Amino acid sequence: MPQISPEFQNRFFPYQLPMPEAEVYLVPDFISREKQASLQEALTQKAAWRQEKIRMFGKQVDQPRLTAWYADAGKAYTYSGLTWEPLPWLPELAELRSQLEKTTGAPFNSVLLNLYRHGQDSMGWHADDEPELGQNPIIASLSLGQERTFSFRHRLQKELKNQLVLPSGSLLLMAGSTQHYWHHQLPKTTKLLQPRINLTFRFIY
Repeated sequence: MPQISPEFQNRFFPYQLPMPEAEVYLVPDFISREKQASLQEALTQKAAWRQEKIRMFGKQVDQPRLTAWYADAGKAYTYSGLTWEPLPWLPELAELRSQLEKTTGAPFNSVLLNLYRHGQDSMGWHADDEPELGQNPIIASLSLGQERTFSFRHRLQKELKNQLVLPSGSLLLMAGSTQHYWHHQLPKTTKLLQPRINLTFRFIY
């Protein structure tokens, strides 16, 4: 079972969020500031973005974001009734994977890209707990572009909540029992916002 390294835990202990039954770190400027804009532009232009249909309140509606799935051969992914077949790694994504593996000590064989074009693009409450992610998945979430508010709430103790801002270049790492006990979301906002790209690296069994 993949685990983050003790070296990562020791180095980034000050960045761990005070959340019970979870192991979550927010590391700002994981991607250097001089690289953020060019990387965002490259992924905006080169990624195979799609807008899928989902069923909501008995109707087929467009997902409120664009998505793309890149992974090692044979690593398909199913969530929300959608199955994604892997696309071969873009050089930019392969470089980020290498950087994450070196820093965290954990392996990653796939990445889900989300493009939030404006404040009305969003992600509802959910946990990354699909069977193919294993018992205690490690989710490494990178942000590029417009900063957005990100929310956590405990599955059982509804009064336990956490809200934070994800700046461009940041790494949000979720590990341990986080997905068992917490939901997370990226809510809509009425503010006029620039695009944001989110990359969630994971390990598919």
